[in-house]
Amino acid sequence: MTDTTDTAPVAVQPNERPNLIARLSALEFDTRLVGMCVALAVIWVGFHGISDGQFITARNLWNLFVQSSSIAIMATGMVLIIVTRNIDLSVGAQLGLIGYVMALLQTDTLTANSWYVWIVALAAGLALGAAIGALQGSIIAYLGVPAFIVTLGGFLAWRALIFRVGDKKGQTLSPLDDTFRYLGGAPERAIGEGATWVVAVLICTAIIASTLLTRRRRQRYELAVRPVAVDVSIIVVGCAAVLLFTWRVLVRYLSPVSGKAVGLAYPVLILLGVALVMNYLARRRRFGRYVYAYGGNPEAAELGGINTKRTIVNTYVVMGMLCAVSAAIQTARLDSATSGMGVQNELDVIAAAVIGGTSFAGGVGTIPGAVLGAVLMQSLRSGMSLLNIDSPDQDIVVGVVLVTAVAIDALLRARRRSSMLGTLLIGTSLTAWIILTGRN
Repeated sequence: MTDTTDTAPVAVQPNERPNLIARLSALEFDTRLVGMCVALAVIWVGFHGISDGQFITARNLWNLFVQSSSIAIMATGMVLIIVTRNIDLSVGAQLGLIGYVMALLQTDTLTANSWYVWIVALAAGLALGAAIGALQGSIIAYLGVPAFIVTLGGFLAWRALIFRVGDKKGQTLSPLDDTFRYLGGAPERAIGEGATWVVAVLICTAIIASTLLTRRRRQRYELAVRPVAVDVSIIVVGCAAVLLFTWRVLVRYLSPVSGKAVGLAYPVLILLGVALVMNYLARRRRFGRYVYAYGGNPEAAELGGINTKRTIVNTYVVMGMLCAVSAAIQTARLDSATSGMGVQNELDVIAAAVIGGTSFAGGVGTIPGAVLGAVLMQSLRSGMSLLNIDSPDQDIVVGVVLVTAVAIDALLRARRRSSMLGTLLIGTSLTAWIILTGRN
């Protein structure tokens, strides 16, 4: 009689060994963010070489981040909307209308250059954005009209309302309030070298505190923690990157007017604040948990007692207020408001969120990913501008990159062997970019 109580050890097959992605996931690294950082580094180095050293310069990188800030701010709100399996096609039109209203208050209604002008204009813009978001969100949540239809109607209506606000009939409005213009990020209106170093030290402190608090929280609940060496590496690399960028870019770029170090621009400072608040809402507050629960399984979220309709409305309210912040930045940067402001911004915002890892299937998406997606898109446009590639050709490349990102996400969700297909898709986008570059 054979003893069957002992079993031979199962040999681990070579193909069962964890790959790099699995190891990063086991260490609780967001592999999407890691991949985007690598892609961003490749894009920067590639454009720097092709443009004869014009890309990785203090002036170009400073302008790149300022130009990315408006889209990145709206992309943080678009993440929450797409996570709930909805969409907002009206963000560009909202930005145009809200910016026009804020400019109209400064040029036609309020007393010029009074200390309160910029406060009233910004408050009115935030209130209008919240009202538009509440209206669209209520129609979607309580009347059951698809988000695509509601926001497509808003895309048409809010843009047309620019020509019905006041008696200017869509005319260009300028100049704006002097204090309000600080929001635009002109080099002579940045925070300066000393304040920039203070912000850099605060960011490094936040990186250290966040890493240590996360580790302590996981230990408190007896959850697995990363090795100490990994957490130390995160702190060292993160702080080094912040300090190096501050030293090599922010304080090296000199104002063309005063010749002094420019430092951090106000739009980038606002973006940092918005990203921190939105990330806190998404990860630490009940509202964020409700958003991701609804996006993961709407029926289960509703059966679990979540007020799903109010959650959807709140996501659109937040989106409207973020549109107001971006409208303030764009109008202040131009020192004027035009009827065409914000055109095509809705496509850039959606693309930034999707390229940043937000899935249209719902339940997946991060705020840092959306910000990186906006920077990545602006890096592509900035590099192609240095190579004198026309705007239509730039749109082709961005479109190919967007489709590539969505296709890879779909393949990963289908649990297929997407490494080869993903490589082919990325190769297609690079081929398109090389062809367009060669044409110029």
